Amino acid sequence: MTTGLRYVYAVCRPLGAPLQAQLTGIGGAPPALLQHHGLIAVVSTVPEADFAEEALKAHLEDLDWLAATARAHQGVIDALTTVTTPLPLRLATVFRDDSAVRMMIEAREADFLRALDRLAGRVEWGVKVFTEPAVAETAAAAAPADKPMSGRDYLRRRRADTRAHEEGLQAAEAFARSLHERLCAHAEDCRLHPPQNAALSGARGANVLNAAYLVPRDRSEEFVELVDRTKDEASGLRVELTGPWAAYSFSGLGEDDTREDGGGVTAGEAR
Repeated sequence: MTTGLRYVYAVCRPLGAPLQAQLTGIGGAPPALLQHHGLIAVVSTVPEADFAEEALKAHLEDLDWLAATARAHQGVIDALTTVTTPLPLRLATVFRDDSAVRMMIEAREADFLRALDRLAGRVEWGVKVFTEPAVAETAAAAAPADKPMSGRDYLRRRRADTRAHEEGLQAAEAFARSLHERLCAHAEDCRLHPPQNAALSGARGANVLNAAYLVPRDRSEEFVELVDRTKDEASGLRVELTGPWAAYSFSGLGEDDTREDGGGVTAGEAR
């Protein structure tokens, strides 16, 4: 007989409005609300054959499985964000049963309550800045190519191209630092994340800013307008805005705070 584990998407306070009736989570299972003291764990049942530790390690190497699981996880978090302030847990946080989930909540209750008080009414916005390689490639393509180039000219061209690339990257990084400072001034908190790996993300260009900003929900429109205005200043750069998200980067929950079994990538990396 197939046994199930309890998958936990997030912890929040009791909801002021019901979740969407048609909402489904991992494997198409509808999420349920498990109450303990003054907190709610949003859970669903998942097959142990997929989410026990060894099976999960194998699944995390399967990009199609991982993407489908991440989308389902994110769908539940997005639905929660419309009705409450959730604390998202890591992707693939699972427990043996409801009793183990309640034990986790009890052990971390004070931390959950502090985080929920701090994040109430706030959302996370993500801003990334990339260089646009097409600009440099267009300039290189415009160079004359109708006569052979001497070795000396070739080396001179290479040095000039390298210098131009370095200067362009320095200018991009300076713009990113300036933008980050301006956005931090309009946010309650901010976080710098490591640059995205282009081989994994598929994004073109060098990632010179990968940051998250904690913004009151009622000031989000002002924050979005500020980001949009900076795009006019970003010559040769691409500015990307994502959100609003649950406050993944500001929950203050450590990687192992809630883990009993499973693990892998953070829920925030699914975005």
